[in-house]
Parts: sequence; C-alpha cells; structure tokens
Amino acid sequence: MEFNSQIAEFLVRIFLGILFFFQGYDKLFGIKMAAVIRAFQDDANRNHIPRPILVIISYYTSLVELVGGLLLLLGLYTNYSLYLLGSDLLLVCCAFTYMQPMWNMKYVFPRFVLLIFLLMLPESSHHFSLDHFFMNK
Repeated sequence: MEFNSQIAEFLVRIFLGILFFFQGYDKLFGIKMAAVIRAFQDDANRNHIPRPILVIISYYTSLVELVGGLLLLLGLYTNYSLYLLGSDLLLVCCAFTYMQPMWNMKYVFPRFVLLIFLLMLPESSHHFSLDHFFMNK
C-alpha cells in the first residue's frame, strides 16, 4: 500500500508539474507577457483594474507556474511549491471571478484537486523526489 501511494504521489506530482511548467513557460517565452497582458486588458479596464495590478498579477502567476512546475518535476521543495501554486490558483480564481463571474473552470479546478491531493499525502509518499534524496543523505 505504501508503494502505491509513493507511485501515486510521483505520477500526480509529475503530471501537475508538467501542466504548470509549460503553462508558465508558454506565457513567458511562447506567447510572451505583452500578449498575456493584452489578452486581459479589456476585461481589466471594464472592471477598473489598474494596468500595474494586471501586470504584477500576470508576471507573478507566470513565474510561479514556471518555477513551481519545475520544482514539482524535480520533487524539490515540494510543499513550498504546492503552497505557491495554491496561492497562484486562488489569485487566478479571484481575478477571473471578479472579471467574469461565470468563467469556465475546466482548466483550473482539476489542477486545484490534484494540488490538494498532493498536499494531503503523508511525507513518506514523497519517495521518488529530490526532497527525499536530500533528507536521507
């Protein structure tokens, strides 16, 4: 049973790490931050959100997704990464709900569920990670 929870933690952590890493990577290096900000500018203007706030939130979420996703892939500082990614999801949820109360949660909610799952697993299930490697050295 413990081996199964270790494998489950590994698979979910890698899956979630891939999702967040490539989302952050795409926003920072693919479509670029200027395009991300432009995509939300009209909604932000309509809801009286100042441009500097939009820029800060856009950069924060993109950097947290990139770095947090990479750390999840490595299994390094896993809990701290999950805390930051959880704050990212809450911020995104608040921002989207403020701009459009009936927004589609099909991309955010599954990530939130997987993140909560990882947080609820005991530390002993983090066997296949750099955290485990460094703690047992």
